[in-house]
Amino acid sequence: MARTRRAVVIGGGIGGLTAAAALHLRGWRVTVLERARSLEPVGAAISLAPNSLRALDVIGLGDKIRGLAAWAGDGGLRTPSGRWLSRSSADAATERFGGPLVLLHRATLVEHLAAQLPPDAVRTAASATLADSGDTGRPARVVTADGELEADLVVGADGVRSAVRRALFPGHSGTVYSGFTTWRVVIPVPGAEFASHETWGRGRIWGTHPLKDGRVYAYAAAVTPVGGHAPDDEKAELLRRFGDWHDPIPAVLAAARPDDVLRHDVHHIAEPLPAYHRGRVALVGDAAHAMPPTLGQGGNQAIEDAIVLAHHCDDLPAYTAARLPRTTAVARKANQVARLNLMTSRAGIAARDTAVAALSKAGPALFLRGFDGIADWRPPQRPYASEQTPEGNRWRSIP
Repeated sequence: MARTRRAVVIGGGIGGLTAAAALHLRGWRVTVLERARSLEPVGAAISLAPNSLRALDVIGLGDKIRGLAAWAGDGGLRTPSGRWLSRSSADAATERFGGPLVLLHRATLVEHLAAQLPPDAVRTAASATLADSGDTGRPARVVTADGELEADLVVGADGVRSAVRRALFPGHSGTVYSGFTTWRVVIPVPGAEFASHETWGRGRIWGTHPLKDGRVYAYAAAVTPVGGHAPDDEKAELLRRFGDWHDPIPAVLAAARPDDVLRHDVHHIAEPLPAYHRGRVALVGDAAHAMPPTLGQGGNQAIEDAIVLAHHCDDLPAYTAARLPRTTAVARKANQVARLNLMTSRAGIAARDTAVAALSKAGPALFLRGFDGIADWRPPQRPYASEQTPEGNRWRSIP
């Protein structure tokens, strides 16, 4: 009788839970170690593009998440005065990429992912340290407050400040400040009617999008020195920076309480890692390739990582070969977009807006063009969640 292999996942975010679910379906015994007291993430939303939805198909969640799509009308890019630079629609996105863009609360996605795992698979308030990355002749070792765990595979899914990454690659430079900070709110806004949009100003952007549950997800970004904070509160800071922008931005700000507003500086990995694995340890998500949120692909790429890792769990060099070039290219594009939409030169902004409007009249909206080569990605295996053999949770090999 074959021995059940064990995987330890350090980090219970989206990438870690997706990896755990995919490995569990392959018959692995999985333990997820999350240092927070609960899996519920800090309140914000996530946009899932067709690439990550196809990845979720592999573990049987794609259609459930697609059913949460709220974007059913026009959207696009605007100026602070409200002028549309570029417009698109949900139908255009589906036609171009073979599927919708789905915006949902992160907590909803985490809930669906966690439900794929056995009840005892996730340990919260469980800090973990990688003690040994292992090799072909010995298991990896993870130290927790409750003792040491040995694993055939350790998944480092511990985010942008990843301790697992530092342990694997101590000579790597790590993350750098991206030059801007972000604010996010998820709130009800009674009576607000609007088309989903992102608005580009001078060194500032704002986005407003509806959620399926009737709430509104809004985010903002601005070029600021690292480590800054409002002298009063972050709602007041948003009012100073965005209070005179077009509707529905004033209505969103009026509905928000100071405690609703989250602020975080953005950091990214400027120098790609030499690999996404070492020994028996593999990195996924921000731990491997933290990137600016300007393409909305951070969580999407983490989901892709997780599914590809489960596919190559017996060959980690193949995992690195599959993921490092793609995520490096996506991260590079996210940095390019950040420089474009957070531009501070008045002359540059005028030229940018003119070019965006002209390009959008000549073809697909810039919003959709930004996903070319990204949203059309497909996982290396067909969905297997409904194609399991009776032997435990193992799947058949599908060419």
